Amino acid sequence: MKPVTAGLPIGGAIARIQSIDVLRGAVMVLMAIDHVRVYSGLPAGGPSPGIFFTRWVTHFCVPSFVFFAGTSALLYGYKPGNKKKLASYLLTRGLLLVILELTVIRFCWTFNLTYDGFLLAGVIWMLGWCMVLLSVFVSLRPLVVGIVGLVFILAQSLFSFVPDALPLTIRESFSHYWEFIYPSGRDAAWGMSVLYVLIPWIGVMAAGYGFGTIMLMEPAKRKKICLAIGLCSTLAFIVAGTIIVLRQPQNPDAPAFIFQLLNQRKYPASLLYLLMTLGPVIALIPYMEKVKGWLARVLIIFGRVPLFYYLLHIPLIHGSSLLANFIKDGAVHPEWWAHAPFTSVPEEARWNLPLLYLVFIIDVTILYFICRWYAKYKFSHPEKKWLKYI
Repeated sequence: MKPVTAGLPIGGAIARIQSIDVLRGAVMVLMAIDHVRVYSGLPAGGPSPGIFFTRWVTHFCVPSFVFFAGTSALLYGYKPGNKKKLASYLLTRGLLLVILELTVIRFCWTFNLTYDGFLLAGVIWMLGWCMVLLSVFVSLRPLVVGIVGLVFILAQSLFSFVPDALPLTIRESFSHYWEFIYPSGRDAAWGMSVLYVLIPWIGVMAAGYGFGTIMLMEPAKRKKICLAIGLCSTLAFIVAGTIIVLRQPQNPDAPAFIFQLLNQRKYPASLLYLLMTLGPVIALIPYMEKVKGWLARVLIIFGRVPLFYYLLHIPLIHGSSLLANFIKDGAVHPEWWAHAPFTSVPEEARWNLPLLYLVFIIDVTILYFICRWYAKYKFSHPEKKWLKYI
């Protein structure tokens, strides 16, 4: 494998790769749409095509972000002899993310300091623990890590049988903790609501780590491999998904074929869900490496400070939703989200799509100017080591 002479290994270090920043920035923007939708009260996946696709387009966010977190980890640790440093970074940053999920992020979702009513094992929780696990794997060759990741993805359903395979004396207590790994139908420990289990997501991050070796190849070879992986994954989703939909019993009240095909399981993420989302994103990588214009510049800013964006966007969306409710109805209704951001909003108080997208555009515009300032500050102060964690 020949390293790229421009933009990658230079004196043992790795420069930033534009395609990763652009695509990561794009999924951060899409994520904001879904979180505005949460506070708007509009249900995920329906009932109208507009609401369905508002939700569906955001499905690309988590798979892409987790996958590129693995890729970025390999690029961060590419320097010879840097494996220990990489493992230490993944371990400490992962634990930081877990702490942030349980404290700052929990408060931003609810604006409520009463923590005994609701605790969420959300995307940052999952991302943090996946980084902790990846810190163990990085001592292995990237190809091996990537293969292990694919095994976790392909064999994920087997993990649901683990609790039942244990002796009765420990099965019940163990199963409550196993719910953080893969769902088996029990309640999670400590009364937590588990939105993202670790499998198959650790597999997605590990696969992304192995994929990082492809990002180190010459552009022409990298493009060919990315297109092959991306297009084959997308085609596999279309073919397998179509077969599954067509083999299901026909119900006259069932949604149209396209909605059944695109409505893949996210919790936990099925293989078809991951093929549907990661396939197109991987295929787009070669075309994002030299994209220019104001939109690319905006996305690069977001892609370079993703955690800062995430920590900022939740309280901003929450606050702007309260303001939008006040302007719309004359009341802010903070009680709707005091214990969980996914509480149902009364149907008569739900927003329409134009209001949802108006709030989204305003919030993303605000986020851009703050993130642009932070990105400049972060990259102009390399001596401040703590900045690499946010």
